[in-house]
Amino acid sequence: MDVTYITRGGFGKIYSADLPEGYIKYWDIENQKWKRDSNIKVALKSLDNSSCISTEFLNEIKTHLQIYLWNVIQCYGITQDPDTKDYMMVLEYCKNGNLRNYYLNNESGYYSKIEELLRIAMGLLDIHNAGKVHKDFHSGNILYNGSEGTFISDLGMCQPANNENQLVKHEGIYGVLPYMAPEVLRGYQYTKASDIYSFGIMMNEYISEETPYNNIPHNHALAIKICKGLRPNIFKYTPKLLTDLITKCWDAKAENRPTAKELYQTLNKWYNYWYKNSNSTESQVYEDIDTESQVKEYNNKIKLNRTSEKRSNNIQTHPQSIYTSRLLNFKNLPEPVNSDSECLDCQLNELDLNEINQDDENNSE
Repeated sequence: MDVTYITRGGFGKIYSADLPEGYIKYWDIENQKWKRDSNIKVALKSLDNSSCISTEFLNEIKTHLQIYLWNVIQCYGITQDPDTKDYMMVLEYCKNGNLRNYYLNNESGYYSKIEELLRIAMGLLDIHNAGKVHKDFHSGNILYNGSEGTFISDLGMCQPANNENQLVKHEGIYGVLPYMAPEVLRGYQYTKASDIYSFGIMMNEYISEETPYNNIPHNHALAIKICKGLRPNIFKYTPKLLTDLITKCWDAKAENRPTAKELYQTLNKWYNYWYKNSNSTESQVYEDIDTESQVKEYNNKIKLNRTSEKRSNNIQTHPQSIYTSRLLNFKNLPEPVNSDSECLDCQLNELDLNEINQDDENNSE
């Protein structure tokens, strides 16, 4: 098998590999043999220190194998590294990488972004309808595969393979800080509502083409700020309909966030307006002509933003901005609240930056 290293994730390395024999599709009753999709490329996700894999994590993998959802990356099975004996998940391969890599290297307009967000929302709805919670929803776990569009990966995998105490509150919780709901940062377990919060952060990142909190350390001070209502920048020219949906998704109160079904229905409505009227006059695309003008302005401004100095700043990250899953255990975080002001295309003010950086210096002493 030809194996190529790709990158490192939160809990292991990721490779691509050619699989000549392919994966099992179904049982061929007539010929009494397994029907396979042969000569395919797959992704291999190694799991650090998994030679002594926990029962809980193995059950998660088994559950993942039992769920087949159209907009979720398929897991074909598990194997073992012959040298380290670590387990490796055999996954569907996506040639265009994750969503973050895609938007940084490709130009997309408003309508195409709505279409991809709809696909992602459909996948999340399927996960929730299956009675599951993703637990690690961020742009690094949204994969892009050319004309097939976007897929959600790493369902329920937000934990190390040998962890036996993931459900114990005092042990902390695993995730990528910028995408974690404030209640999860405070030590409570992931829920469907916390997935929706993460979707809101991811949706804003995709629309603004800016990684969240990329200019500051992802530390205790940032967690405090998030609980006090701090949220990532919303691109100034984002249409109001979308701005409202983003802010609903990342509401501090879980009960105020839309469900995955409501999220899907809203995006589907917007997409259908465009799809049904794509050959009509511009004024027919939206019932609200003001929204149509906002969409035009967004497309023009985001295109200019890609070539500006600000764009280069947006893709630079602070050395302590961490976008892979890790164990977080913050103490004494305040009760989550919403910010008094709406942050449209704003930056953290100087006081915020000083507080977070000072906290980082104190922790390093």
